[in-house]
This record gives sequence, structure tokens and C-alpha cells, in this order.
Amino acid sequence: MPEFDLSALMQQAQAMQEKLKQLQEEAAAKTVVADAGGGMVRATADGAMRLRKIEIDPALIAANDKAMLEDLIVVAVNEALSRAQALMAQELGKASPFPGLKLPGLFGGND
Repeated sequence: MPEFDLSALMQQAQAMQEKLKQLQEEAAAKTVVADAGGGMVRATADGAMRLRKIEIDPALIAANDKAMLEDLIVVAVNEALSRAQALMAQELGKASPFPGLKLPGLFGGND
């Protein structure tokens, strides 16, 4: 029976950890955009789940409808964050040792 090489296993784990960190950094640098109200509100978020930018059409501000503006901002931001989360899952999925296998919570697998 072959001997178990703990040192090699630790090296593989460290290499995978470094790869995951690199993929997270790359995903954090990417942005996604979502809009609401037919493009009247646009939200930009990055792969680190940070909101980067909100754009509001001047016509929406001129309409002076505070409730609608608030609702559209919430919709656009939530969609942008959802897309950013999907982006991160897709990027981390590249590190999976089993590309076709989706394990919940691991390597971008659906929870």
C-alpha cells in the first residue's frame, strides 16, 4: 500500500487557496450593471459586492416622484448585487477540481 504524503496534500491545499484568492481578486475587479424602470436607474456593482455607481435619468428626478425613485433604486441595486454574486460564483467555479459538479457552497455551486 502506498504511503500517505501529508506534505504533498498540504502543498496542494495551499496552491488551491492561492488560486481561490487570485480568482476572488480578479472577480472583485470586474463590474456588472443592472437597470430598472427601462434604464431610468442604473446600478453598477463589482465582484466584491460593492456598489460602485448609481445613475438616475434626469427625467425621473424631474418627475418628483420620491416613492417611485426609491423603488427603482432598490430594484436596480438588488439586481446588480445578484449579478455580482453570480459573477463571483462563476469565477470561483473555475477553481473547482470537478468543473461539471456543482457542490452547494463550494466553488460557485448553487446553495
